[in-house]
Amino acid sequence: MNIFLIDADNLNSGAWVDEAFRVLEETEGRLPVRRAYGSAENLKALADTLRAWAVRPFVNLALTKNTTDMALAVDAMELACQVPAPKLIVIGSGDADFTPLVVRLRERGIRVVCVSERSKMGREAIPAYDRVILVGPDLAASDAAPLPSLAAPARKTPRKTTPRKTASSGASADKAAAATPAPAKTPAKKVVAKTTAPQKKPVVSPPAGNPVPTPVAVEAVSHQMALLDVATILAAVPALQSGQPQPLAAVAKALLDAKLRGKNMTSTKLLKKFPSQFVLAPPEKPRTVQYIAAPQPS
Repeated sequence: MNIFLIDADNLNSGAWVDEAFRVLEETEGRLPVRRAYGSAENLKALADTLRAWAVRPFVNLALTKNTTDMALAVDAMELACQVPAPKLIVIGSGDADFTPLVVRLRERGIRVVCVSERSKMGREAIPAYDRVILVGPDLAASDAAPLPSLAAPARKTPRKTTPRKTASSGASADKAAAATPAPAKTPAKKVVAKTTAPQKKPVVSPPAGNPVPTPVAVEAVSHQMALLDVATILAAVPALQSGQPQPLAAVAKALLDAKLRGKNMTSTKLLKKFPSQFVLAPPEKPRTVQYIAAPQPS
């Protein structure tokens, strides 16, 4: 018997679940047991996909602490203890918290496969699985492709400008050497000759090389700043779009899974960057967060 257990708080896109089922049925065979665990909001967002693949939803209690991982792990161990034991258990999540469960299932002789969205796969969990299937668009190649084109002009400009610098510096040195014998009689005129020579140096090469990386750097910074906005947060935590207060712990885990914050950055600090869209309550020790939609222009 093959089993597919989905963490709907992590593998929370219908397109990802569809791709996972297609790959698994082509390579691993039928999956008689299909279950999805998550909050009511995330399971509702996947309702059409779960209905299409006949997946049983298991809604977790609405607590301040997210209990999806624990509910999935308990059912996985219960299914593993059945007789006969399942041959394959697929975990639909890239969360590294499942590593102890995966090791325990493997020790019981069960083959364990992971299905995860590419950006959510915990690298330290990969060795524990017998196989890892990554779904979703592969953005690594498209993100890395523009880098060589941006680097090429930066390398060419110094090569072209260096010979010009040497030629101009050599010419200025020859002029300076030719002008050196005269200064003994007229020291005042030497100052004029020396000041005119350095004025030619900045015109020859520096402005030609500097403007190239400057707009590229500005574009890169503005692009990174644009990546993190209210729409990105709402996409990572679809439950916030309802406008109802959501447990801060569940929102924090979703932001961490979506790589929108690091482990050293709190969710409250991130959400406080958008005070007009996200309301934290109570203000002193927030336990819930509510999304306030921006008023539409009349």
